[in-house]
Amino acid sequence: MRTRFILIQTSHAGNVGAAARAMKTMGFDDLVLVAPRWANVLRREETIQRASGALDVLTNARIVETLDEALDGVTHLCATAMIPRDFGPPTRTPREHLEPLGKQGDQHVAFLFGSERFGMRNEDVYRCNVALSIPTDPKFGSLNLGAAIQVVAYEWRLALGGYGVREAIAPVQAADAQAVAGMLDHWERSLVDIGFLDPEAPKKLMPRLQQLFNRAQPTPEEIHILRGIAKAMSDATKPPRG
Repeated sequence: MRTRFILIQTSHAGNVGAAARAMKTMGFDDLVLVAPRWANVLRREETIQRASGALDVLTNARIVETLDEALDGVTHLCATAMIPRDFGPPTRTPREHLEPLGKQGDQHVAFLFGSERFGMRNEDVYRCNVALSIPTDPKFGSLNLGAAIQVVAYEWRLALGGYGVREAIAPVQAADAQAVAGMLDHWERSLVDIGFLDPEAPKKLMPRLQQLFNRAQPTPEEIHILRGIAKAMSDATKPPRG
């Protein structure tokens, strides 16, 4: 499924960089600018800074003079508009429209975003198959252009299958039963050394500790720490050297 993001008459260079960053985080790289305010917007310092590393998106981006040029090859066109039009395509939320669209197979989808100052012209909206409206608080519905692109890019990526959540750390491997048993033997001796465990009347202390560590499933590194604690307890009972 080919995807293009089209920004019409963008006035702030930083928003172009923010758009590139939002696209790259969701795996998209086809960016077209229609008559931006700055002819060198793709090379401006503010653009590069706001792209935050998405320089390949900026490098591949194109600047054209007309919307017709930007729509070359596009088969499904989505406008983004906060205010529904009395006439034109249906207004839907991104998820409502994009979820079924993502299952339709080979399409060349484009998302249109209007000028920060004026939004989208009616004649541009009328060319679209749908007008996407991001549900926001009715009392404050103003979204920054970069934020709007991020929401739409996320919803479209979700419709295409999404990305799995990466674990913050690698899965840990629990210590084997032999290591746990050795650690418990060490703890038993140390608990006797410090007087906490009476070997003549042990009751159920060690079986309870066994169950505790079975539930905890300590790692080899944690077993090493626990054995170090046991050694320190035993060492503390030894008389100081003269």
